[in-house]
Amino acid sequence: MENRNETDLNKVQLRKDFETGDYDRGASSVKIFLWYLVSVVFIRSGIIPFSVIIEAILKLFGAKIGRDVRIKPGIYIKAPWKLSIDDHSWLADCYIENLAYVRIGKNVCVSQDAMLLTGNHNYKSVNFDLITKEIVLEEGSWIGARAVVCPGVTAGSHSILTVGSIATKNLDAFGIYQGNPAVRVRERVLSSK
Repeated sequence: MENRNETDLNKVQLRKDFETGDYDRGASSVKIFLWYLVSVVFIRSGIIPFSVIIEAILKLFGAKIGRDVRIKPGIYIKAPWKLSIDDHSWLADCYIENLAYVRIGKNVCVSQDAMLLTGNHNYKSVNFDLITKEIVLEEGSWIGARAVVCPGVTAGSHSILTVGSIATKNLDAFGIYQGNPAVRVRERVLSSK
């Protein structure tokens, strides 16, 4: 007996070109191409070790960056024109696939190899439609090394997504989240010491 998925595939041919719906690249083809070149040569290569120069390049391409921000060499940013980073935040060599806007608040830390993913596809559609949703990292939140933040997620104020965890839903303020999918494991308690 043929299984259901094989039968369905025989009836419906998946399209080779997926639908982007109302997706807006946010920049001209020329700007996107120039960003790709500059990003590969100067940002992702790690050739520029100084955060202030990386920030200046990102601002030239439309990123909004606050005061005293630190951005490490090797970072991947898909579209700087869809990125805002508020004061005193720190981004390691992470991966920001911002097909939709990514908003990073004050005093946020995004650790090594973390991924912020704003796009996905509708796997139920024969058109494999592109779905994009913005990500918001509120003040004081911390995204651990190799953690993944999925489309549409808001990391509440001072929340933590621990190392290697995957956030598929919003993180409550002051919550510490762990696992795949990430679940709240305890409260973050801050002290002045």
